[in-house]
Amino acid sequence: MSDSSASSASSNRERMLEQQTFDAWPQSLRMLFDGTSLAEKMGFTASLVTVDASGSIRTSLLGPGELYAPDAQRLSIALWPQSRAARVLAQSARAALTFVFDEAFYQVQLRMMPLAAADATLAYFIGSIETGEAQRVGYARLTGGISFELGADSAAVLARWEQQIGDLKRAADAAMRGG
Repeated sequence: MSDSSASSASSNRERMLEQQTFDAWPQSLRMLFDGTSLAEKMGFTASLVTVDASGSIRTSLLGPGELYAPDAQRLSIALWPQSRAARVLAQSARAALTFVFDEAFYQVQLRMMPLAAADATLAYFIGSIETGEAQRVGYARLTGGISFELGADSAAVLARWEQQIGDLKRAADAAMRGG
């Protein structure tokens, strides 16, 4: 192969959009949403996108203490019950979760349903993955998406997240057992 052919092939690879689709969480994402090591995952933010009855698109930002994957095909979500997202999910049962992770942009289409939970302060939902997609390009690396930093009460937030994940796990486990 000549230098110009090699250079052209390399240039074409760099411009190509790499797309991967999935219907189950890849292992790295299962670990991201496994409900453990929440302090190490602080700063990660996912965008939950819903469409209300009037057709308006709504976005809610969620952190690692509000997302839990009980298995490879599902995702549990904790929301404030008065939030628009909780109201929309109770009616439409459809959502997309978008986020940046491992230098890729992810979009996951979910079919949601409410979860019964003892904790009345939050609304819990569980979603099945309809389809997921990861996108990367060779000429640029995604180094972050929306991220956050907690303030002085970070210990209290982390404790709340630990409790929420525990509640999500119990509710998701009960739903998976059929109870």
